[in-house]
Parts: sequence; structure tokens; C-alpha cells
Amino acid sequence: MTLRFYFDEDSMNRALIRALQDRGIDVENAIDAGQEAKSDENQLEFATAQNRVLFSFNIGDYHRLHRLWLAERRGHAGIVLCPQHRMLRCEIGWSS
Repeated sequence: MTLRFYFDEDSMNRALIRALQDRGIDVENAIDAGQEAKSDENQLEFATAQNRVLFSFNIGDYHRLHRLWLAERRGHAGIVLCPQHRMLRCEIGWSS
């Protein structure tokens, strides 16, 4: 299984997206997908329909949506929430 990410508008860090893509990771973002100005729930629905893990800095809203979806027994491909901060340098690494 290959991880596929979807970055919402709040997390549009081009350096991070480019770094992931340079390493062969499949990353889509809200602007390129034509999902600008859509609600958080619409963003999660889009990511789910595309079988993508949603990545966002919007911790509060997506945490709430995740709990709501669990209560409604709705599934999604995953949500990665990160606190927003300025990245001076983007480094990504992992071991195989």
C-alpha cells in the first residue's frame, strides 16, 4: 500500500509538498485539486474519496471532525495534524 497525501488549504507549504514529491510520495493539494474555499468536511470527504491521508495544520476542526466521523461509523484514509510553525528548512527522512 502506497501512502497518498492530500494537503488542505491551511497546510499549503510548497517546500514540504515539493520535498515529499521529490522523494516519490504522491501528494495532492486543495488548490491544484480545485477544492479551494471548501469546508473542512468537504476537504475530508474529498481526501477520503481519493483514498488520501489528509494533512492539515487545522488541529481543532479536524480533530472534531474525526470524532464526529467515528461516532457516525464513517471511515477515512487517515488524518495527519501538525501544529503550524515556520519551517526554516525542510528535511524529510526515513529508513527502509
